[in-house]
Amino acid sequence: MRVKAVIFDLDGTLANFNLDYKTVRAEVKGYLVKRGVPASVLSVKESVFEMLRKTEIYVKNSAKPAKFFNDIRSEALAMAEKYELEAAKSTSLLPGAMETLKALRRMGLKIGLCTINSENAVNYILTRFGIADYFGVTVSRNKVNQYKPNPEHIGAALRALDVSASDAVIVGDGSVDMQSAKELDAIAVGLPTGVSTMEQLMRSGANYVITSITDLPLLIEKINKASSSAEKE
Repeated sequence: MRVKAVIFDLDGTLANFNLDYKTVRAEVKGYLVKRGVPASVLSVKESVFEMLRKTEIYVKNSAKPAKFFNDIRSEALAMAEKYELEAAKSTSLLPGAMETLKALRRMGLKIGLCTINSENAVNYILTRFGIADYFGVTVSRNKVNQYKPNPEHIGAALRALDVSASDAVIVGDGSVDMQSAKELDAIAVGLPTGVSTMEQLMRSGANYVITSITDLPLLIEKINKASSSAEKE
């Protein structure tokens, strides 16, 4: 196995999004309750996507038409996008992000971006910092039906880059990134700069944990060197 591609998460991995998660979750929960979802099954401690997952289960069990859930889902994600676009205006790249992207490009690696943020917010950030050209593919939540930790999300990026999971490194700050990579048999690299601690990343399946994004190129070189040595043996 030789690393041929790197797929990044965005928020907490390459950029500091500064999103007001508590307010977003509270607003979405309030909306879902108004649409008939029992408040008892929802929690503002959960992500919007987890609340929508529970909402989908409730709708199916209630024998309501699929359109009912699709309408709710669209409205809830529109609420989230409003806050994401606002946060995008004040976001910043994490230290070393630009240098790391440049180093990976020099190494001839394919680079992808896989994020649960909306396409509009992601495009705003990539354009603002002039890094869009580094990514051979960008898969926002708008482009898939199922998000991380569902493997469909990262799987879409792998297909677009024409790389097998075993030849890819998945880099993220969340347990969902590690879980997705593990299910796909990709190399999971955790970065404790966002939502998850080093321990949580390791429990979720991280093969490696680095403390700075700038450590990534050296790690990949070591992985490839070890792979070459194993092939010679």
